[in-house]
Amino acid sequence: MRALQAEVAASRVEIVASRAKNKELHITNEELCRYLQQVGECAVDERDPPVPLRARPMPFSQAIMDTALPTTSLGPKVTFTGVEDPEAHLTAFHNQMMLTRGSNVVYCKLLMSTLADATLEWFVSLLDGHITTFDQFATLFREQYLVNRAPTQLSYDVFDIRQYQVESLKESRC
Repeated sequence: MRALQAEVAASRVEIVASRAKNKELHITNEELCRYLQQVGECAVDERDPPVPLRARPMPFSQAIMDTALPTTSLGPKVTFTGVEDPEAHLTAFHNQMMLTRGSNVVYCKLLMSTLADATLEWFVSLLDGHITTFDQFATLFREQYLVNRAPTQLSYDVFDIRQYQVESLKESRC
């Protein structure tokens, strides 16, 4: 029992010492803040105001940026990370966009919303105000990710298919 009382007493001493140290650090911090304010540095409580959207570089032309999306337009449910086939992505995008019947601007903004990871970084790296139409955006997109395009199947590829004796025709492999 006495050992427990000794531990409690030691803990109380540590708490008092910790509070004194915290008060000392708080005073030092306040002095440092006052000094920084005097020499013209930013105060600790000052925060940079958020950058308005128009101030950030955007590859879309000003006409596209100024047009608001209709509230009824549903965003596509496909995403492109940069490893998929760009043609397959554009096809899936077009199929989902048939429901919205959107304008050129709507298509541009919604295609941008399907980009993720490195593809979004690529998009942001384009020149400010460079994209003026959806066709131009789609062409830039195809050209950038051309290497991911699925190879076209040629008629002579059929000769590479082998059917083993134990396989059905459906199970035949290339």
